[in-house]
Amino acid sequence: MSRIRPTELIPVGRVLRPHGLKGLLRVHSDAGADLPFEAGRTVYLRVGKKAPECFKVVSIKPQKGMSLLRLDGITTPEQAETYRSADVLVDRGDLRRDGDEHFWYELIGLEVHLDTGEAIGTISRIIPTGANDIYVVRRGKREILVPAVTEVVKAIDLESGKMIISPMEGLLDLNEV
Repeated sequence: MSRIRPTELIPVGRVLRPHGLKGLLRVHSDAGADLPFEAGRTVYLRVGKKAPECFKVVSIKPQKGMSLLRLDGITTPEQAETYRSADVLVDRGDLRRDGDEHFWYELIGLEVHLDTGEAIGTISRIIPTGANDIYVVRRGKREILVPAVTEVVKAIDLESGKMIISPMEGLLDLNEV
């Protein structure tokens, strides 16, 4: 297998804890949905600041809003425990994109501008909800919650690092945190 540079690895989730007696890992997806890979793929686990370790996915099964991940080489609860709170990463080239979909890692850090051109802040994090994601736009200590819906988000330009929004009436006043 070729050596992966850390900058090519994209975080997609976090190990919450071991599950059961066979070394399964209970994993939370950063995208608020299923993890973006299937059995047979390669994933990387990074504990703290250590170098990521490479594993082949044996199986993945959704369970109660999380995923149960079985990785080749992790077969006991003791082995699984060593990866508690580890970041789950995948090679950027293994991610699949549908249509005009954007990955969270691409959106965090984008400058957000009103359709009038006024800058209102930078996306600092994303909150998954049942219906749509919420972009947390920060400017100094001020945070504005922007719903990720087509009525509000008019354009995303990754090359220029900008998102253009057309706020619904009261969005900028009522949504301050």
